Amino acid sequence: MGFKCGIVGMPNVGKSTLFNALTQTAAAQAANYPFCTIEPNLGEVAVPDPRLEALAKIAGSAEIIPTRLTFVDIAGLVRGASKGEGLGNQFLAHIREVDAIAHVLRCFEDSDITHVEGKIDPIADAATVETELMLADLESLEKRVDGLQKKAKGGDKESLLAVDLMKRAIALLSEGKPARLVQRKDEEESAFRALGLITAKPVMYVCNVEESAAAAGNAYSKKVEEKAKAEGAVTVVISAKIESEIAMLPPEDRAEFLKEAGLKEPGLDRLIRAGYELLHLVTYFTAGPKETRAWTITKGTRAPQAAGVIHSDFEKGFIRAETIAYPDYVALKGEAGAREAGKLRLEGKDYVVADGDVLHFRFAN
Repeated sequence: MGFKCGIVGMPNVGKSTLFNALTQTAAAQAANYPFCTIEPNLGEVAVPDPRLEALAKIAGSAEIIPTRLTFVDIAGLVRGASKGEGLGNQFLAHIREVDAIAHVLRCFEDSDITHVEGKIDPIADAATVETELMLADLESLEKRVDGLQKKAKGGDKESLLAVDLMKRAIALLSEGKPARLVQRKDEEESAFRALGLITAKPVMYVCNVEESAAAAGNAYSKKVEEKAKAEGAVTVVISAKIESEIAMLPPEDRAEFLKEAGLKEPGLDRLIRAGYELLHLVTYFTAGPKETRAWTITKGTRAPQAAGVIHSDFEKGFIRAETIAYPDYVALKGEAGAREAGKLRLEGKDYVVADGDVLHFRFAN
């Protein structure tokens, strides 16, 4: 699995249209009225990576298995959602389960599509949704902190740390700042994640623009880019309408369509790349006659833990990783050529796996 990305935003900003296009399904009903998404929709897409085909061709693989990305389309959030307005809190729980949030913002004019606030203002929309998420986090923490404080008084170290982090988060949220801004040490990260705060999750802003602005953006998306830059967030400009049209085309016709639209690649590719950047993810490969497969790990992952992504036994019994860098594997026509040229390395438990590594793990049963 690559990662799970929750698609949030106000009603009628193009969330479900984008979801349908990205997953090439009609599972989410795209309609011109608020709350047309009544249940959170899950959709999986293969993560595009041209390196897979090159590796498979050299290895003579019978099958190519890409890593996958899960999208969760969550009903439109409106002012008061944290207090039950619209479809309310029932959807906030689904946001807590994702790795990152793709916040879709309406950056196009269209008199035929109503806006719940009556005006096009992506910055104001972002603030409305973020406020509701912060209020939901604040309510969640305030409900839990007293009970945990009683446990902490008994000297429980985990509870003491959790209470300290909660208080820091409450202070920030009370000032109208998201929980992701809480200052914390590396050793506190696991406990902080366990709090399950929505506004602690990394955010990318997805600017849904008109077709003519898909390549360069527009005045609205430029404002969002400025906001994202100030926050250290990521921005992706996409035309949900174009993505819908691409999804309907046979694969062989998509390149020409993209060229005519002035685009080098589909929005899905850019969205995935932005998500990988946001979550500091990298990809390694396994290649052989049976299959060539992509595996997603967090940047900085060591070889045993990378092996554990395939199977827990690989991590427990890890001996070494036979490692070939992707450029070497391709240039030297596979494992045998890399071995002869001295480009196949034997790496141990402390090796940090790099993006593009082609690995063969040795482990003890």
